[in-house]
Amino acid sequence: MRTQWLFLFLLAVLVIFQATLFGQTRGVWSGIRIVDEESGLGVPLVELESTHSVRWVSDNAGCIYIDDPEFMDQNVFFFVHGHGYEVKKDGFGYAGVKVTLKRETVIEVKVKRTIAAERLVRLTGIGLLRDAILTGFDATGYQTPLNGQVVGQDSIQAIPWQGKVLCIWGDTSKAGYPLGLFRAAGAFAPLTAAESQPYDPSKGIPYQYFVDAEQRFARVMMPLSERKEGVVWLDGLCKVKDDAAKEHVIAHYSRRAGLAEELEHGIASLDAARMEFSPLQRLNSLKEYRHPYGHAQTVTQDGKEWIVFGNPFPNLRVPATWNAIQDPNQYEVLTPLEASQDRYERWAWKKNLPRFSAIDESGWMDKEKGSERSHHFLPKNIEEKTERIIFHNGSFAWNEYRKKWIILGGRWLGKDSLLGEVWYTESDRLEGPYEDAVKVATHVKQSFYNVCHHPFWDQQQGRILFFEGTFTADFSGNPYKTPRYNYNQILYRLDLEKLFPR
Repeated sequence: MRTQWLFLFLLAVLVIFQATLFGQTRGVWSGIRIVDEESGLGVPLVELESTHSVRWVSDNAGCIYIDDPEFMDQNVFFFVHGHGYEVKKDGFGYAGVKVTLKRETVIEVKVKRTIAAERLVRLTGIGLLRDAILTGFDATGYQTPLNGQVVGQDSIQAIPWQGKVLCIWGDTSKAGYPLGLFRAAGAFAPLTAAESQPYDPSKGIPYQYFVDAEQRFARVMMPLSERKEGVVWLDGLCKVKDDAAKEHVIAHYSRRAGLAEELEHGIASLDAARMEFSPLQRLNSLKEYRHPYGHAQTVTQDGKEWIVFGNPFPNLRVPATWNAIQDPNQYEVLTPLEASQDRYERWAWKKNLPRFSAIDESGWMDKEKGSERSHHFLPKNIEEKTERIIFHNGSFAWNEYRKKWIILGGRWLGKDSLLGEVWYTESDRLEGPYEDAVKVATHVKQSFYNVCHHPFWDQQQGRILFFEGTFTADFSGNPYKTPRYNYNQILYRLDLEKLFPR
């Protein structure tokens, strides 16, 4: 009997000890919310770094959850790394803030936006509102994907289709293993909101992924044959009608062994019943460039409807018919025709000529130092007129507010990062020239590539734009990968009235 009583006594002591320990630790947390000092909105992707190199990064609501007990109830200094958002430097040149962390309390830290575009939310991956949930911050109104178990996603293609937005991504990561999905993932997103107004993606997008029924992970959108090796990428997503006026979704597909080696490519169409792409026509030559690529817009020129492709500058077109889009001989490239006083004065659409790009113009500049011949797709930095901007991938669209064709794209060999800057340029004509460019977003020592503007979500007749890109450490030379953000899509909003005040 004594042994039993002793056992019960020790058990009671253990339970009381555990309860006391839990009571002491469960409330040891503090929160910080990063807000734009002008708008008061939470800012995602702002990192706080302690003096002993511990980092925290704000979520979509701008929240940061800190549970280090040694930081509670004392002053703590954090360096601020904002990718276009900053705080004032102190007398020693440190850009940071000193705050008093209080238990179970969220304090506000204001940052100043130094870029034209507002960073809104991370669109893909998990933990989009992790810190807001942990701190108890009311994040009502923010949207997150409805399913899919996606933790990382590369490069979007998106078009309105059947009253929704059809979204297609490249390589997609999962939590269960380093190898995820490498044959395109897909989802539906809202196209409109109440009263047929464009959907406002500023607080996230409730993607409805096409998923594998058993794994519940995003499924393959372009299987090809299981015996065929390599990843499959889709681009040039567009719509075209056949002779019976039935609308089809078309894309270019590329099966690859890696970034450089292409194994097969061709034109694919979407099977709407299965929501799956399949080859429509395999292209015989790997060098064949006359096919959908980059991003597409349907344009009427000279009384005829064309599908125009560009990445970012429009430089390839094909008649908007089912037969023409499958026939390489129907494609036309935008090419320079005549040179006059070191400038190409005439540009035209021609068949059976090589595709012409900003990189080609850049090559001219390297060969002819000081020449003004190359200016069509190489706009000048609006702040430094002697500097021309070489655009990397991006998209183009007609903008009703500016009454111009506009380009949003990454910069090749940027100053802040190899692929981390986003630039805007515009022209009265689709074909250009595109004269001036302005930097609208930046990511210091990180990449932000394959920029994509979504004109179907424009607001106020095109005054307000939304664009996204892939944020990653890849290609930046920086080994640091931002937790949860690395290899995911981030959304920005750009107000053209503030960029070009009237």
